[in-house]
Amino acid sequence: MSSRSSSLGGQHLVLIGLTGSGKTTIGRLAAERLGCPFLDTDALIEERTGRTVRAIFAEDGEPAFREIEGEVLADAVASTEPSVIAAAGGAVLREQNRVVLRDANARVVWLCGGPSVVADRVRGGAHRPLLDKDPDAILRKMWSEREPLYREVADAIVGIEGRSVHEVLEAVLR
Repeated sequence: MSSRSSSLGGQHLVLIGLTGSGKTTIGRLAAERLGCPFLDTDALIEERTGRTVRAIFAEDGEPAFREIEGEVLADAVASTEPSVIAAAGGAVLREQNRVVLRDANARVVWLCGGPSVVADRVRGGAHRPLLDKDPDAILRKMWSEREPLYREVADAIVGIEGRSVHEVLEAVLR
């Protein structure tokens, strides 16, 4: 482990939040700053299956995707090498995943931005199949379902509204 990644204190840094909240962007920057690996669960799912998230949803359905998502998340936090992990926005939906997050040797940070904050960021996102029909209504529904679940597993909450990427990064790394 590099001396910079030791600033994670031997723990993973796991970022959670709605799609479009900046988990991947902030995660990459945090990993670079800390000198440790960056893992994005959506990318890991695509590597593991050889298919896109969209294809898994279309061909196998959301339950199959959530099963793979849970396996990938558990594997990521089980790694002994401290990493920055961007968890898929819906990872908190399954109780099993919330237990994994609570029990992991990890600091879980919720990038908190409601539907109105993330709506413009996610329009036209080809890899977000759940937002195909009515993104605004779906984001509001996601928020109402997921907000208490994010709160349940978060060790820290970082608001993203009105903040630059740099400001969010600095808040996450505090």
